[in-house]
Amino acid sequence: MDDDFGADADFLAALASSADAISSVQSPPAFLPPKIQQPTPQRLDKPPPPQKHAAASTSTGGAAQPQKIVQPTPQALPSRGSGSSILVSPRQKGNPVLACLKSMPWEYSDIPADYGLGLTTCALFLSLKYHRLHPEYIYTRIRNLQNRYLLRILLTMVDIPNHEDSLRELSKTSLVNNVTVILCWSAAEAARYLELYKSYEHASPAAIKGQQATGYAERLVEFVTVPRAINKADAVALVGTFGSLRNAVNADREVLGTVGGWGERKVKAWGRAVEAPFRGKKRTTGNEVLNKAVSIGSVPSSGRPAAASTSAPAPAAARKEPALSEGIAAALAKLRNTG
Repeated sequence: MDDDFGADADFLAALASSADAISSVQSPPAFLPPKIQQPTPQRLDKPPPPQKHAAASTSTGGAAQPQKIVQPTPQALPSRGSGSSILVSPRQKGNPVLACLKSMPWEYSDIPADYGLGLTTCALFLSLKYHRLHPEYIYTRIRNLQNRYLLRILLTMVDIPNHEDSLRELSKTSLVNNVTVILCWSAAEAARYLELYKSYEHASPAAIKGQQATGYAERLVEFVTVPRAINKADAVALVGTFGSLRNAVNADREVLGTVGGWGERKVKAWGRAVEAPFRGKKRTTGNEVLNKAVSIGSVPSSGRPAAASTSAPAPAAARKEPALSEGIAAALAKLRNTG
């Protein structure tokens, strides 16, 4: 190589630069995006894996048993809601109650009632002024409801002065036809009743259900606070002082006065509650002489006359027997003649 070209420094430098250029072209770039791996397609009609007993019977040479078909468990469907709007019958067009419905939306619907407040609740609107002119109207409307609703409200507008007779009649009708009568004296009050019934459509009865004590301490406090003058703090102080309810019941009134927060009024109320008899006195009904105990000797029998009673004085004058009516006297005379 030295003979042909010679050891020229410029030539060697040119060779080195050309080698670096070739290596840079052959190396892959560092910013290439990664290769995307596609997921493997799965078969949708893949048969279920065989059960253990089927595999065991096949391995032993027996015939494979057919798999038992398990039916799915029926699931309860969610209850169909009635929507968030109050359903209004087209009969109520022009009623001032509709202008007072502010907090709940409403829409017209073809329903047998005047207002639909839920799947099982409806309301009929009645003005006593209209009822006085057309008394048969409300009976026809109640009859058309049939058995479609569980809670049927008769929203009655009291717009006449003498309303006692009309309300008495509607009360009797409500008992016979299972209707709840609600009275209102203005359109705003009637609209408020409709809004409340609609807003509490899905409310649970826990809000109006009384809470029953479950633990011993809660029951003890509930028992001690039966007298109106004693509150929960007084009950805790009483049991904490005497240690048990038995000691508190048997304690003297002077000792009860030493309990913190217990004054003379509370001591008297507690004393009346624990000293009262368990069985109250029965009210005497009728004549007191008849309610008295009668000895067996004073009871008349077929062979013995009644003994003279010394406990009750003899009546001053004998009671007059009521006169028989003409019809009864004629019947007795006829019976006597035929006998």
